[in-house]
Amino acid sequence: MTDLETRTTGRAGALRRAAPALLGYAAVRALGLLALALWSAARDKSAYTLLTARWDSLWYTRVADLGYGYEVRLPNGDVHSNLAFFPLLPWLERFGAAISPLSYADAGFVVSLLASLAAAWGIFAVAEHLYGRRAGVCAVLLWAVLPVGIVQSMAYSESLFTALAAWSLYAVLTGRWVTAGALAALAGLTRPVGLAVAAAVWAAAVVAFVRSRSDGVPDGAHGPERAPGGGARRVLGMLLAPLGAAGYVLWVGHRTGKGPLGYLDVQAGWRNGFDGGVAFARFVAGRFTGFPSALAGVGLVVGVALLVWLYVVCVRQRQPLALLVYAGIVTVLALCASSYFGSKPRLLMPAFPLLLPLAVALARLRTSRSALIVGGVAVASAVYGAFWLNGSGPP
Repeated sequence: MTDLETRTTGRAGALRRAAPALLGYAAVRALGLLALALWSAARDKSAYTLLTARWDSLWYTRVADLGYGYEVRLPNGDVHSNLAFFPLLPWLERFGAAISPLSYADAGFVVSLLASLAAAWGIFAVAEHLYGRRAGVCAVLLWAVLPVGIVQSMAYSESLFTALAAWSLYAVLTGRWVTAGALAALAGLTRPVGLAVAAAVWAAAVVAFVRSRSDGVPDGAHGPERAPGGGARRVLGMLLAPLGAAGYVLWVGHRTGKGPLGYLDVQAGWRNGFDGGVAFARFVAGRFTGFPSALAGVGLVVGVALLVWLYVVCVRQRQPLALLVYAGIVTVLALCASSYFGSKPRLLMPAFPLLLPLAVALARLRTSRSALIVGGVAVASAVYGAFWLNGSGPP
């Protein structure tokens, strides 16, 4: 067989292995969209408008249409600038509108749908590589049934970012350093947390270098984080990884005239920042001032404790360093940011490695039992997503 035939056969085989996960994911998302359509119709609202023309979706389409420079000045002095929104999704919206009759909002919706499938496939690839095909399917289904899973179908950047991050991490695990770096760079053009992907690439590359030296073997001789590819490819991957996020942040600093830290001033205008979790802790504590708000406080405490426990389990199960670094940074940035607290569930959605311990446990159950669990949670997630999107969320 030629190299082209080998690659084509390999891709077809990979798609066949991932097919159950992708079909299951599509079924869960279809259920969520159906619930949203029915709930919205009952409230005389447009489900499609909720998916494509609300909150961040409007900001992304405005960037696609008019470019950067738009801002809103609020009565309290805050300045909401569209420079806070990274450019890859608007670029894709503009491209989709240019080559088709789609509007920018329509193109954003299509990008998110395709990106969510790519993200599901990437999550499957990572989980299958580490724990086997059954765990891979379970990991995808768990990501699909997250309570805020409806965001995966919105014209937001979470699905696009998760797809790029998952495939970058998979490239790291299989030693494809240049691919990992290129995808990390694209992730960095999607969301500020793209630096977590770059950090994961760097951490794995440094460990691979240290191990190759300590083992006294040629670089790339063995091990999932060292093969195939030599030191030059690894260095190139490391150089590529931070270019997206760093490039955009520096461009914003130049445009605003405030230097390398100009992007932080833009975020400050949105009251976004990193305070180590102080603001979030105060928000949680404020829930315990009365009843029934105390129940929400208990839920928040339990939710944070669950995240910490899952990360500890990931460490104890010896997940690859790249996944631990990535999931750790995404989680810390989400929990310790001083931004609107209703955003935190969706900000945590890309931290899919935290789901792998649950996926492994679910994979050990009988198929009938695991299907019953996933099905029940999928229904609950669909109903919650419809309720949430027809209410205050998502910011």
